[in-house]
Amino acid sequence: MRAEEATNFVLHAKSNEFYWEGNGQLSIKTFSKGRALYKTNRGFFAVEENRYLLLNEGPYTIAIEEKEEVESFCLFFGTSFADDVYRSYIEPTNKLLTDPFTNADSLNFFEKTYIATPSLTRQLTLFKRNHMQFIKDSCWQEEQFHTIMQTLIKEQTTTLHEVESFHAIRKSTRDELFQRITVAHEYVRAFFDQPIQLNDIAEAACLSTNHLLRSYAQLYGKTPHQHITALRMQKAKNLLRNLDLTMTDISFEVGFLNPVSFSKMFKQHTGLSPLHFRKKVILDKKSY
Repeated sequence: MRAEEATNFVLHAKSNEFYWEGNGQLSIKTFSKGRALYKTNRGFFAVEENRYLLLNEGPYTIAIEEKEEVESFCLFFGTSFADDVYRSYIEPTNKLLTDPFTNADSLNFFEKTYIATPSLTRQLTLFKRNHMQFIKDSCWQEEQFHTIMQTLIKEQTTTLHEVESFHAIRKSTRDELFQRITVAHEYVRAFFDQPIQLNDIAEAACLSTNHLLRSYAQLYGKTPHQHITALRMQKAKNLLRNLDLTMTDISFEVGFLNPVSFSKMFKQHTGLSPLHFRKKVILDKKSY
């Protein structure tokens, strides 16, 4: 399909293994019961439940490699659709009335994963539950696309406030720095359970290590290593609830070279050893 012919459409599927490479439209990607890994010319993006990925039009790859089936629900927006919705916000009413069909300026979103807000979650859930029922009702379908795009545009204001936290003089410089730091952040989220060097993160973001550390902490309030550790500890807590996994299994799953290093780090951050945490989980289950 050529870009000028692109229209809105839904992709709703389930799979535990999937790979695709090509050019895509502006889209929002959501997944449940697992995660997908995307790669664009900007970097890597891991998308799991309760988050969504916004991708502008362009080339990308997607890979899913999970033990269990992953459910995807992705919306693809037609050419100029986002531009037209955005124009309805920024143009004065009299201009919209006088010239309702003027082409709007091109709108580009910041490509990154976002935490799904309650408002957007409700809208996506409604669409996912009912889109097959209304598959021949184009009016209902288009209303959902408009509602969701309106929410996405509104929620970009939060991102713009984050961009403004950088004290660069030129807006274009602030935007580029923000995009590079978010690339570093997404790289950490995608590969936190593997051995990561600071240089790897800096290279992914095309920044010097010192510039990365300073700007990353300014935007996220923690260093890349602190963020890696927090993600590892959260994943470890989830894995410890699976009684079939050994401590060695869990250590490797969250990126540690051995159970001793994992146990020390886990106790340092939670106040409990992994074994005591697991015992607490078992006791909590028995109390219900």
